[in-house]
Amino acid sequence: MIPANLLKFYIDGAWVDPLGGERIGVENPATEEIVAEVALGSEADADRAILAARAAFDSYTATPLADRIALVRRVLEVYNSRYEDFAQAMSLEMGAPIEWARGAQAWAGQVHIESTITAAEEMVWEYSRGNTRIIYEGIGVCALITPWNWPMNQIACKVAPALIAGCTMVLKPSEIAPLSGTLFAEICHEAGVPKGVFNMVNGNGPVVGARMSSHPEVDMVSFTGSTRAGTAVAAAAAPTVKRVAQELGGKSANIILPGADLAAAVSGGVEGCFGNTGQSCDAPTRMFVPRVQHDAALEIAAGAAAAVVVGDPRDSATTMGPLVSRMQFDKVQALIEKGIAEGATLVCGGPGRPEGVNRGWFARPTIFGNVTNDMTIAREEIFGPVLAILPYDTVDEAVAMANDTPYGLAAYVQGPEAEARAVGRRLRAGQVSLNYPDWDTFAPFGGYKQSGNGREYAGWGIHDFCEVKALVGYGEA
Repeated sequence: MIPANLLKFYIDGAWVDPLGGERIGVENPATEEIVAEVALGSEADADRAILAARAAFDSYTATPLADRIALVRRVLEVYNSRYEDFAQAMSLEMGAPIEWARGAQAWAGQVHIESTITAAEEMVWEYSRGNTRIIYEGIGVCALITPWNWPMNQIACKVAPALIAGCTMVLKPSEIAPLSGTLFAEICHEAGVPKGVFNMVNGNGPVVGARMSSHPEVDMVSFTGSTRAGTAVAAAAAPTVKRVAQELGGKSANIILPGADLAAAVSGGVEGCFGNTGQSCDAPTRMFVPRVQHDAALEIAAGAAAAVVVGDPRDSATTMGPLVSRMQFDKVQALIEKGIAEGATLVCGGPGRPEGVNRGWFARPTIFGNVTNDMTIAREEIFGPVLAILPYDTVDEAVAMANDTPYGLAAYVQGPEAEARAVGRRLRAGQVSLNYPDWDTFAPFGGYKQSGNGREYAGWGIHDFCEVKALVGYGEA
């Protein structure tokens, strides 16, 4: 599904022509073919979108909460009516297998909007404490910068709570995967979002993203992407003392305790690592197993990897598609080579494309064993289907190695309930999953350390887009 408005921006309630003429091709990573062109914005395009959001803020933020919730319900209704369009767009622009695009990528946008609505209805928006009235209100104009790897997940978890909170906004989707972002702007228009409340400008980070982050009329930047880019956003935002909420990189540990069901724990960890072609910031890419079970774990992991079906994203039997781009493919290949050079045991996969594949950015599902925590593949975020398995002698050692990272987005623990809970409390990560639970879209999602700040999902996301006002001397409510 290629939207009709890729060469326009959505500003002040209308599709408008860019002020400049720069365009780039949108590549299908499964075929390396250019399937569309997208306009790239300039600083001037960002400026006019931001000023439209500023002009709309006072009236929109005064809109009753019930009306804002009703608006987001209309967005959800239109989203659901275009559900298959979103799935097809994300399969085309980022190579997601079509069943994954439907069941995970498009579903993520739907469920986050639903969860935000529920949280808004349950949230206490103002209350009295003694003689003071505490009020939550929208922070202002928000710059929303989203990535290519989970397009609707990140757009929905920013736009829905911002709308609920009473904010106005400018969205910059990733220029690598702009189809779904443009579709989202179309559904906001169809749902009747008031002019200037939601705006969208395509463009790259160094130009449009930098201008949005530094603009004096922007009150908050919500950014999802790499830690490197996140530091640039924070630096640009600092002179105007904006609020900055960031969800950045990760190198998530998966500790398999001695009492775990080894086959289920290892197989589940392989599946979690390889999902979305390994292009998830919270993927469990470092698996820690008891040393006495290491060789058995490698055998189980190899079997799980062999069950992965790499191929055409349009084929419903495919479970792993390509990496998103040549740049991502080259990075992953270099890190696989680094793992081999540094002495890790290559269990399966390795450099190059899968056998019989001669085009598209397809990587081989790769597992390394006998990894030590100082190896590059245990330190750097690979963002591809590469799993590092590290043996440990004691649980204390596993916890220490798991925490020995600049990242802290997510972590995983498998084992008996009481032990898993105890280990989970010791891990320095924003979200710790015990025994592969279902995705909880009401749980706070965000990182410690260089994995970011702030929290997304449902009520946590709404709070991030709110200021807290105290009316002291308010008296009886």
